Amino acid sequence: MLGKPNDIKDIVYDRDLGDPGEYPFTRGVYPTMYTGRLWTMRQYAGYAIAEESNKRYRYLLKQGQTGLSVAFDLPTQMGYDSDHAFSQGEVGKCGVAIDTLEDMETLFESIPLDRVSTSMTINATAAILLAMYIVVAEKQGVAQEALSGTVQNDILKEYVARGTYIYPPEASIRLTIDIMAYCSTHLPKWNTISVSGYHIREAGATAVQELAFTLAHGIAYVHHAIEQGHLDVDSFAPRISFFFNAHNTFFEEIAKFRAARRLWARIMRERFRAKDPRSWMLRFHTQTAGCTLTAQEPQNNAIRVAFQALSAVLGGTQSLHTNSRDEALGLPTEGAVQLALRTQQIIAYESGVPSVIDPLGGSYYIEQLTNDIEQRVQEYLSAIDDMGGALKAIENGFFQKEIHKSAYEYQQAIEQGRVNVIGVNKFAGNAEEKRFSNLKVSSSAITKQIMRLRRIKRARDNGKVVGFLRALKDAAAARSNIMPAIIDCVRCHATIGEISDALREVFGEYKEKNIF
Repeated sequence: MLGKPNDIKDIVYDRDLGDPGEYPFTRGVYPTMYTGRLWTMRQYAGYAIAEESNKRYRYLLKQGQTGLSVAFDLPTQMGYDSDHAFSQGEVGKCGVAIDTLEDMETLFESIPLDRVSTSMTINATAAILLAMYIVVAEKQGVAQEALSGTVQNDILKEYVARGTYIYPPEASIRLTIDIMAYCSTHLPKWNTISVSGYHIREAGATAVQELAFTLAHGIAYVHHAIEQGHLDVDSFAPRISFFFNAHNTFFEEIAKFRAARRLWARIMRERFRAKDPRSWMLRFHTQTAGCTLTAQEPQNNAIRVAFQALSAVLGGTQSLHTNSRDEALGLPTEGAVQLALRTQQIIAYESGVPSVIDPLGGSYYIEQLTNDIEQRVQEYLSAIDDMGGALKAIENGFFQKEIHKSAYEYQQAIEQGRVNVIGVNKFAGNAEEKRFSNLKVSSSAITKQIMRLRRIKRARDNGKVVGFLRALKDAAAARSNIMPAIIDCVRCHATIGEISDALREVFGEYKEKNIF
């Protein structure tokens, strides 16, 4: 496409762009962007048991990583202990296994929580993991007020794209709002929710759908926090953050990030009447696209990741994870993780890109593409409003059907050669070529985790555990904020499964309806 001035003739600078750090933040949320401070290099990591993940975190920090990002295994995400029958075969596989406070203490051993920010990708059990983090900090002598980081806490996208929900949507949103309310008082530096488009895109959504559905979820959380949580919008909105995918479509991704900031600024100021400029800012973490990584010719993934990371930086991300080249094959090896981090560091310290504030601002093509994405997202948001909002759109399967349709069409395009994937359907190499070796979780680590869990259950004061779990159920039934009750349970070494089961008794479990 040849960009021309007429493509952006309708843009009014102050209304649609503004200087960096000024409404509507199209050009960035901070006046100096990376010339004042680089993005946080936050590599997502976690596998096997707490001891192994702690070693990986300390290695990454030694290599120059500037923030932690914790991946939890599937039983932890779903509220089951490692010795539960449902956990068999999944303990420690896609993240670290956390059953009790002792696991969390081990996970952050020798890592000062007042000097590092931590992101935790956890949703249905977010309140429990945050409670554990708070108590670990207490034991380190760190006050809640000093903690900085993010808990994902975005349950709506689990119903749409990922599936790690436990309770029905209304109860799940209540838990989300309880975290937001608790943190607004006790953890002022903590990002209480990271509204995630990443998993929506990984499920097969387009860039426009990723942005539209994510913003629709953000609108729902703000609405419920005001209506159900009785919170003033400016008391919690500045701590809302977002999480986006950086896909292969380089310029579209940059424009998506710019459109996201502008749309959210207008939503918060015009729809929700937020008065604090910090409430208008869309701050976001980016992860390069896992769904673009290939098992064939995996060394090509390093190149894909570099371009995706650059699009996130040019788009103004606040923190970034770069995938490892071997992740299509298994858990990333130490060498691959180092190369992924070095990719960010080369962009940061060698490319010269961060020395320019909004390098692509004013590009005819970028500005026109930003406008186009904004318009198409607005069309989706209007349609979702007409349905009654995000919860209704989830219940009637609108998001799910749209994503499935896009995923199918994209796969068809690859198979028919209309979308090129180098090394797969174009310039395919020798299928017998040597593959990278990949990291595996040992059975001895799983056995160690289960034995530790059983030891803790025997050694703790089980009378106290029963009493605090009963108090938790009472708080849940009474619609009180349940964070204090969960913290009490954690302190006496109640397990993630026991706490989740207590809430299951009150809220029930959600069974997905057949929407197709």
